[in-house]
Amino acid sequence: MKKRLSLDDALLHIQSGDTLLVGGFGLSGTPLTLIDELVNSNKDNLTIISNNLGEEGRGLGKLLIAGKLKKAKGSYFTTNRDAVKAWSKGELEIELIPQGTLAEAIRCGGAGIGGFYTKTGVGTKLAEGKEEKVIDGEPYIFEKAIKGDVAIIKALKADTLGNLVYDKTARNFNPVMATAAKVVIAEVDEIVEAGSFAPEEVVTPHLYVDYIVQNRYVKEGGRYVESV
Repeated sequence: MKKRLSLDDALLHIQSGDTLLVGGFGLSGTPLTLIDELVNSNKDNLTIISNNLGEEGRGLGKLLIAGKLKKAKGSYFTTNRDAVKAWSKGELEIELIPQGTLAEAIRCGGAGIGGFYTKTGVGTKLAEGKEEKVIDGEPYIFEKAIKGDVAIIKALKADTLGNLVYDKTARNFNPVMATAAKVVIAEVDEIVEAGSFAPEEVVTPHLYVDYIVQNRYVKEGGRYVESV
């Protein structure tokens, strides 16, 4: 199976109305090129599951401004004022979930676990409508596993089989998201031949990765900028 795709072909695997798992923390480890392609596509009514919605006019912030989003589910949206404005106007549905709970819910989705009980959020508005259970005398709430139709993730390198390695903290949510979607598209800085890195370097094995695409951004001073 050929895993390397053009960006146009990669977008054929994303449909309007899909739930997308999108890697990144801030803009670190965010698949910026794939997001740009979505901005310029006819895909809309998307539900995004990600730690945040990028920044104003960058990353997922572009997708928001383009009017492509129906809902965002994540932990930290206040870094992007456009997200707060859209929510306050009723233009965007937002579901807040604590960061650790988000990571664990996605992990459960990838592991075939229906959900888990946690103390995080007990007694707050985040617990409203959720099942509560007392365990060893302490209240817990039930959090359902999270899955997506498509995961778009960012890695440093892929080999031609689709094995992935990441760049330090840019790893963040990307590996766990690669386990929890029906289709996984990885955006990478470099594609190398199989066998170019040792097995113990591989973080996401190729069995989880359906397709790989080439990043169009370049890194300058530790920050990705659009190539000219």
